[in-house]
Order: sequence, then C-alpha cells, then structure tokens
Amino acid sequence: MLSEPKHFLCHVDGPVAKISLNRPERKNPLTFDSYAELRDWFRALAHSNDIHAVVLLPNGGNFSSGGDVHDIIGPLMDMNMKELLSFTRMTGDLVKAMINCGKPIIAAVDGVCAGAGAIIAMASDLRMATVDAKVAFLFNRVGLAGCDMGACAILPRIIGQGRASELLYLGRSMSGQEGYEWGFFNSLAKRSDLEATALSFAERITGGPTFANSMTKTMLHQEWSMSLEQAIEAEAQAQAICMQGNDFRRAYEAFLARKRPLFEGD
Repeated sequence: MLSEPKHFLCHVDGPVAKISLNRPERKNPLTFDSYAELRDWFRALAHSNDIHAVVLLPNGGNFSSGGDVHDIIGPLMDMNMKELLSFTRMTGDLVKAMINCGKPIIAAVDGVCAGAGAIIAMASDLRMATVDAKVAFLFNRVGLAGCDMGACAILPRIIGQGRASELLYLGRSMSGQEGYEWGFFNSLAKRSDLEATALSFAERITGGPTFANSMTKTMLHQEWSMSLEQAIEAEAQAQAICMQGNDFRRAYEAFLARKRPLFEGD
C-alpha cells in the first residue's frame, strides 16, 4: 500500500493514480521535499499490485515551473561539491524511479512546463498537451548545462539529436503545437478535455494485459544499452515469460469464442 504523500496531490481511482504538484500560486515548482517524495513514491509503485498506470496532471493551468528559485536555487549557492552532487543525484533518481516503476506514465501538460517539470514530462511514457503548453529545458538560462536528469540521453531519442540540441543550447520554449509536430507530444487536446483525454489513454492501458505492459516498459528502456542481437534475445525471453501468463490464454480463448478478452494481469 502506497503511503499518502504530503508534498504533492495523489488520487487513486481504481487502477489509475492521478498526480499533480500542489503549489498553483507559484506555477507548481518543485522543492527538496517534493523531489524526494516523488522519487520514493515511484520507487514504491514498482511493488504495487493495485495501480497500473499514472497520469501526471497540471494544477491551476500549469504543469510545473521546475525547481523553486527560493527553496532550491538559493540554498544551492551555499552548498559544497559533495552536497551539490547529493542533490543532483537525488533529482536523477526521480527519473530512474519513473523509468523503473513498471507502470506506464502519462503526462498531461498545460501552461508552464519548465526545467525539472519538462524533465518529468520527458521521462513519462506518453505525453499530451494543450496548444498553450510551453515546454522549456531552460538549464542553460540559469548558467547550467543542458545535461540534467538524463535530458541529453532521453530527449534526443524522442525528438531527434538536432531538435534536442536546439532546445538544450537555447533554453527556449517549445509550444504545444511544435511539440506535437516534433513528436514530443502524442496528441493535443483542448484545456477542458486534457484530463479526460489523458485518463482515457490510462483506462485503455489498464484495460489491457497489465503484466505484459509492464514488460513492454521494461524492455523499452533496457534495450537502449543493448546491441540488436542482445535486444532480440531479451525480447525472446520476455515474450516467453508472457506466454506463460493467463492473459495470453484468455486472449486465445476469447478469439475462439469471438469475444473481447478480459485481462487480469496474471
């Protein structure tokens, strides 16, 4: 059972968890506490048998403005190298926890989605947005490198090396329409329809074979560092494991009966 978070909002509706940061008056910045709690929540999610998809939502018209200038940036000025490295490793651990949680994550982006907020959207499995979304990997605008929390590894895989380089070197905003055309967003929705659209994706995912979906997520990320030969062998093993599951048999029996399979994730 996942613990109730203190530093972000979380509502579980059946197999779907809806999450949003809860500082709308500041455009939902992250703090040391919310970073760490999100990391710990996603780590625990890997062991949950009840939640099979996560939807990250905006709050008050904005997704997240990134690290809080007063609560994070200011204190970083007084830290030594060991303390700074501890912080940057902690933020990277949030991305690792999202990747390794075993559940598909859908980011629904509206308004400001900057810095670490952009990273959280990037680290999700599916992304959708409104035309008013503004995504900015703005690290170089505060004197930092664009290689933050896995950005230089993950972003080029989504939108290509040249486009990722442009965003990371310039720190400029990418609009919702541009993000859709570049492949960063899977779809666009009206602001009034954004949450419903994201939840519809989540419901379709959780209505499928959830164990197999978890395996798909695992292989999508593990195969980044494999040769093609290694990837084909890893997929052979993964598929053989799924073939032992009851959902595979349910799909076969439903096909014979000309019915829609009802998956149970076992």
